[in-house]
Amino acid sequence: MEATHAIDKEMQDQKRTHVRWAVAAMMWAAIAINFIDRTTLAIATPHIMRDLSITTEEMGMLMSAFFLCYALLQIPAGFVSEKIGQRKALGLSVLWWSIATGLTGVATGFKSLLGLRMVLGIGEAGAYPSNAAITRNWFPKSERATVGGLFDSGQKFGGAFGIPILTWLMIQIGWQGTFVVLGALGIIWAVVWFLFFKDNPADHKSVNAAELSYIRDGVDVGNEDKTMPCKWYQLLKYRNVQAMCIGFFTTNYSSYFFITWLPMYLMKDRGLSFAEMGFAASLPLLCGAFAEVIAGWASDKVHSSGRFSLTATRKGFMCGGLILASSIGFAAITESLWVTLLLLCCAKSGTVIAASQVWAIPSEIAPRNMTGIVAGIQNCVSNFGGVVGPIVTGFIVGATGHFEFAMLFTAFLLFIGLLNYIFYLGKIEQIQVD
Repeated sequence: MEATHAIDKEMQDQKRTHVRWAVAAMMWAAIAINFIDRTTLAIATPHIMRDLSITTEEMGMLMSAFFLCYALLQIPAGFVSEKIGQRKALGLSVLWWSIATGLTGVATGFKSLLGLRMVLGIGEAGAYPSNAAITRNWFPKSERATVGGLFDSGQKFGGAFGIPILTWLMIQIGWQGTFVVLGALGIIWAVVWFLFFKDNPADHKSVNAAELSYIRDGVDVGNEDKTMPCKWYQLLKYRNVQAMCIGFFTTNYSSYFFITWLPMYLMKDRGLSFAEMGFAASLPLLCGAFAEVIAGWASDKVHSSGRFSLTATRKGFMCGGLILASSIGFAAITESLWVTLLLLCCAKSGTVIAASQVWAIPSEIAPRNMTGIVAGIQNCVSNFGGVVGPIVTGFIVGATGHFEFAMLFTAFLLFIGLLNYIFYLGKIEQIQVD
């Protein structure tokens, strides 16, 4: 007993390390690279369509091919993440997709591009399920929305700063060389990850007893029992899992417009040059990056204050986000370029405010050892928005000659998502397996 008190006193007196935030930075960087690699095709669209004789409909299929494989592999990726650990799962995932990105630079036509986009989707599938599980293992409950918003904001920072850089790179070394450079960047990240990260914070030599105690407040990082209380498909019968999937599908349908067709929209409907597009397309993503980090932090503060329940906090931020995101419909019918850009910034900010909560929920409702799988299920269904969206938008634009109706349809889907979060999503609590 005296020895236990002595250890407790030592931890109280010891200054807490902050290794978990270095882990969060690596998670953020992985998502930033993930986003840049999947977005490069959208930036290169005018050049690829010209150089490889790709039609608008074929380009829509190329964009969707990535999301089809990405979506279908989410659940297996979550399962693998839980079985082999996030160190191997995320590291190998980044290595896989980086090689695919580099090889895209040598594509010669529609078929080779299609194959490489599918391989890219398979590789990138491991990122979000792994990050969700890392959030559970490395962070206390009081920081999970902050971390979810932080690592998901890597998408928006990657786009905000990546799009102008990618535009400049393509002007300097061509679209083929740009893909090769990005592939090398991801390989470097993977090497650093394998050298730095440990699945269990207790195994990391830089984590002291005070930080480990803080992390364990509400999460059993020392649990070595890897058994799962149910089969993955049994989770689909739970109402909250269904609601999470429906809501995130509508959010992603809107969100992926910004990384697939936005560059083409700005040039085709708004008359911007390629260089001007690089700046304009980055603005909504930059606003979204800051909005998501702030929303994740703010929601944790709101819940920690004790004034609102976890359910009220999560639903409030998600619903508010989708209301703001619906401004994409107004952007479609305005004449002023600057008003359109402002509304697009609001729309993107709204989707990420919702997303900051979406990535906290899996660790809050998942049964034991199933956080990665719940995140994978949610991301699987939601990313069919990325499968369907580019194709639907491509055909609407091909039929009408402009993007107006495609963007209005997006706003309608967001309204469906809003109703889903209000009326169908229930109390945010851990699923008790029957």
